[in-house]
Amino acid sequence: MTDHAVPAQSPFNPAIHQVGRVLCFAAHPDDIDFGAAGTIAAWTAAGVQVSYCIMTDGDAGGFDPAQRAEIIALRAAEQERAAALVGVTDIHYLHERDGFLEPNHQVMSGVVKLIREIRPDVVLSMHPERNWNRIQKSHPDHLAVGEAVTRAIYPAAENPYAYPELAESGLQAYKVPWLWLYAGPEERENHFVDITGQVESKLQAIHVHVSQHPDVEAMESAVRSGMVLNARRAGLPGGRSAEAFHVVTINGPRTIAGF
Repeated sequence: MTDHAVPAQSPFNPAIHQVGRVLCFAAHPDDIDFGAAGTIAAWTAAGVQVSYCIMTDGDAGGFDPAQRAEIIALRAAEQERAAALVGVTDIHYLHERDGFLEPNHQVMSGVVKLIREIRPDVVLSMHPERNWNRIQKSHPDHLAVGEAVTRAIYPAAENPYAYPELAESGLQAYKVPWLWLYAGPEERENHFVDITGQVESKLQAIHVHVSQHPDVEAMESAVRSGMVLNARRAGLPGGRSAEAFHVVTINGPRTIAGF
């Protein structure tokens, strides 16, 4: 994997900042695959431990009325197969209702619990800000994921007195170093990952979610075009593909405790 940061914008330098564990949050099964499966495939190939947390069961998704009774189990199975294609087997669910996700304390407590259990170097999450150029990226559940995760990272995950029942169960406070956000406004994106070598793995993972694709050809064309556009925005050579993120330093060398 080759990271390419827009000069003087991204605080993350892959030559300096090592990543050993990553915890990824998404609203629905398939969100991670569209947003970051190429980067994740590269991470796992390099030995990085990657875990997923899907906040809803995706019960409002799909297009076939005949699948309604089995849609939750179907989408969970799709996510497991898609995750395996990019080297991920550790998948957690919060089992919130699709379309009803809110950044409330039940959700935030679940996020903090996972962060303290896994203690990741990078938390990867959907973005809390709406993308007005492509509103479909900003499903209300997507925005709720971003807000819940951001609130959970600071201050709750690193505050030993937040959700005290977690500390009482042995889950001690943890300071997250990095937050990588995907599916947000383009003007926020400051870090690009060259995933040219992972394009087919990403597309294979997306294709697994067959219950969500009424027009497979249009979907694949849009995804490929988006990756090429990201590479162009990053200044990569022609013929490359990239994924884009808004990278935020949460706890770095210049972070002052309590601020």
